[in-house]
Amino acid sequence: MKLTTCAPAELPAALERVFAGDGVVAPLPGAGSEPVLAVVRPDLPVEEVAAGVVVATSGSTGNPKAVVLSADAIAASARATHARLGGPGDWVCVLPTHHVAGLMTLARAVLAGRSVRFGAGDLSDLPSPAGRCYLSVVGAQLYRAVSDPALLARLREYAVVLVGGSAVSPLLLRQVREAGVTLVTTYGMAETCGGCVYDGLPLDGVRVGIEDGRVTLAGAMAFSGYRLDPGLTARVLRGDTVLTRDRGRLDGGRLEVTGRVDEVVVSGGVNVDLAEAQRVAEAVLGPPEAGGPVLLAVADQRWGHKVVAVTTGASGLDVVVDALRGRLGPAALPKELRRVASLAYTPTGKIDRRALARAWQRQGESDGDGR
Repeated sequence: MKLTTCAPAELPAALERVFAGDGVVAPLPGAGSEPVLAVVRPDLPVEEVAAGVVVATSGSTGNPKAVVLSADAIAASARATHARLGGPGDWVCVLPTHHVAGLMTLARAVLAGRSVRFGAGDLSDLPSPAGRCYLSVVGAQLYRAVSDPALLARLREYAVVLVGGSAVSPLLLRQVREAGVTLVTTYGMAETCGGCVYDGLPLDGVRVGIEDGRVTLAGAMAFSGYRLDPGLTARVLRGDTVLTRDRGRLDGGRLEVTGRVDEVVVSGGVNVDLAEAQRVAEAVLGPPEAGGPVLLAVADQRWGHKVVAVTTGASGLDVVVDALRGRLGPAALPKELRRVASLAYTPTGKIDRRALARAWQRQGESDGDGR
């Protein structure tokens, strides 16, 4: 089958055709489409029989990939979302539509025959909803709202605000909820048509499991395969079960995601769980958006890997280490700290830890505010 690309404004109409069984579409960004084109390869035919959409992943924790989603999978996900939220509604899209989170805001509206409007990524022009309306954001967007009473008031007008894309500080969630915003956290990925676990509980038809400590997600929302990579598809997809790279546990049927498989590193012979260390750092020193440190692991001749920190805040290494000592083991305490003008983010609003680690390595060990 031929793969057709389309710009954001064309995507709602393209999705209507996809749901009618007419063609396969690859969403492109409004500008700078070359990286997406290199991943989705519209010059080559699509081999998956049930393909509907080919969407690029952000590549924040691995190499970028193109994920093939069927129209049936997208529809199953959209219907399950509306069922959980209390019924169909209009949607406002403030996320990039060439990634799955933005794509699904449009797909939900199109499938339900409801309207969809676009807004700026910084939420500066967020429209006032008329009737039942939903919004999907990432943590960085939600953080901007905390210090803007007018924006918080606007968010309160939405029936539900979904937040996903990365782990969000519990403090931030509490602040927004205490401000009266109906907030629902989501967990999922491109391979599951976006969020399929809401506030820790799977949507209808979704099965959550733990296999050797790793989260599995199964159901009709599972992807069809990785474009042009059957080997990777076979390692990740078994029937309708997706083996994620996230670690987690189930508590009374509720899923708690504890981190990525590749976030456990060995430093000086000691296992360090970077995800847990980051949670502790945010609880004590605040989220990165507020100047709290981002903890990274970089290669080191002496330790194998060492934990370092980057921050946009004013705190030096001694302040950070003193605040974390006793809460984290010695191997998890940052050995160097660098102040940066801004953090790196993926197009979907996640902190780009791989980009930050690469930048650290490029700058060389001598540039750090070391001990």
